[in-house]
Amino acid sequence: MPYLKGAVKRKAAVLLLSAMLLTAPLSHAAANEPAIAAGTNYVVFYIDNNEAFLNGQQVTLDSPATVRKGRTYVPVKFLGDAFGMKVEWQEKTRTILMETPTHEILLDTVNKEAWVNGFAQPFDDVAMLMNGRLMIKLTWLSDYMGASYTYNAELRRVDVLHVRKPLGNFDPDQNNSKPVAKFSLGKSSYRTGEPVKYINLSYDPDSEGLKLDWTGREEVFFEPGTYPVTLVTTDKNGNTSAPFTRYVIVEDETYLSKTEYPIYTKPIGGYIATDWNTLYKTYFNLPELEKQVTEDKSRTLLMSDSPETFAETGILYQDVINGKGRLYADHLNGTGQRVGFAILATNNTDKPVAIKTTNKGEVFPSIYAHLIGSEAMVDFLLDDTEDEMMVVPPGETFIYKQYPDFHPGQGVNLMYDVETDGEVTFTFAAADTVSKDMLNMTKLPFQGHIRGTFQIAGFDWKVDLSKQSLKKPVKLAIGDGKIDQFQTGYDPQRGEAATLPGNYGTVYRIHSEKPGRMAIMLLAKGGPFKGPFKINGEMVKVPASGVLTAFDGMIMVHKTTGHEESLDIEFSPPAGSAFPINLIFYPLDDRALDR
Repeated sequence: MPYLKGAVKRKAAVLLLSAMLLTAPLSHAAANEPAIAAGTNYVVFYIDNNEAFLNGQQVTLDSPATVRKGRTYVPVKFLGDAFGMKVEWQEKTRTILMETPTHEILLDTVNKEAWVNGFAQPFDDVAMLMNGRLMIKLTWLSDYMGASYTYNAELRRVDVLHVRKPLGNFDPDQNNSKPVAKFSLGKSSYRTGEPVKYINLSYDPDSEGLKLDWTGREEVFFEPGTYPVTLVTTDKNGNTSAPFTRYVIVEDETYLSKTEYPIYTKPIGGYIATDWNTLYKTYFNLPELEKQVTEDKSRTLLMSDSPETFAETGILYQDVINGKGRLYADHLNGTGQRVGFAILATNNTDKPVAIKTTNKGEVFPSIYAHLIGSEAMVDFLLDDTEDEMMVVPPGETFIYKQYPDFHPGQGVNLMYDVETDGEVTFTFAAADTVSKDMLNMTKLPFQGHIRGTFQIAGFDWKVDLSKQSLKKPVKLAIGDGKIDQFQTGYDPQRGEAATLPGNYGTVYRIHSEKPGRMAIMLLAKGGPFKGPFKINGEMVKVPASGVLTAFDGMIMVHKTTGHEESLDIEFSPPAGSAFPINLIFYPLDDRALDR
């Protein structure tokens, strides 16, 4: 069985060679990215001595340089790494592949053949195995690697010099260069939950704009470890750069948890995605922020919202105001034809009555219910209306406000603050033609939405959100009918008591002296929400576009620095939005200063 024994021995030698090639030590030069500029590597071998020098630094070889039959052999893996050239074992073909700037060398250790750019050469003329290591004849390798060497017989020393030529990236066919991908990190390592800063340093020699393609790039990592991040750039001609990789080292030290991270880092208007289970268990059940409540009953609120969608023309609502009042209407055209909408003012006295409008919230007709409700409240909270005056003669009816015609499906939302010096009947009506004759139309029946007259203008909530008081997250419920109770009133058209669910038409004013550093978020607990908040004089639309639901998580409404003299929030429930909503106040520590 001599043939089988020889085959087994050859196979064992090949396996041993592959293992040794893969475990051979790499030089520092091979561990870094290939240099762009030229550079010289200097290697000193001593024959039959495992000690050598690479660029002046002593290294220990697994197999020393040696002389056999007058030929000098050197370890090929070591030289390939030192000169930045590819030397790898290919398991499938049981060959060793070497790539130099000008040649592809394939060494078949099983069949004892050497191939250079596809041309065969006798294996024994160029290579040998020693102690399981592949050794290459120095004279043969230097021709293909571009290295030069000298041999000192007295010292039994071989000096090898290799100049690495600069890598070119110019394509003469396109008259264009490839871009170069490169980036750095803001620091050498990060903690779990700490935002990673990526600094793009890529460039294009032709000064073209670049498209960046990242792999593995994450804003933050929540598990310790080492994460590769790779960048490839593409220029406008489709030329791509070589991949550039750095490693993000994440230490086993927590900076921010998964829950804390979005709260600390999200900007105003940013969504904080939270699974439903966490949302329900954590944020729905936060403790309620204590408040001192003062009800503002200085105005009589006329609420016209039923029928919300009117299928026929007629009087939608009608009642009187004498003094300060607020007119509120929210209606959709369900008639299938274009109609006019107006508010009429009738002087019930025997002397002229002045009607002064001190604030208004109005919007052009639209088919989008959430839009008209939100934009009308933006207009109202801006409070930039110049006082308007109308004087109605005794017993006369004037058109107080007339809107552009409603097309089918369109609606409108409006809110006016008025002051009268006598009793005035205000009539909300829809008709084919707007005129005083609308007073003679039929009063449309109640259909279940909000309608009635309420003696309420708003709520003043005084809360303590100071650093000393706000230690844990708390919530403020708005429009839940329990903690924030709904107002009651009367509907003269049906002669019944009325309730004001959601407290639409009122204004909430939330005030805290010297608030601490915190994040303020909104949770749309009751359903779709779209509406504005005025916070320390600045308007914030929530959300900036679309609508918010509890399934979207929460949205960042505002952040305080801890240096404000006060926190003042103004809000009026927008038509079309569902209630309740929760305002969540989340205390922040000094980590917020890093943002």
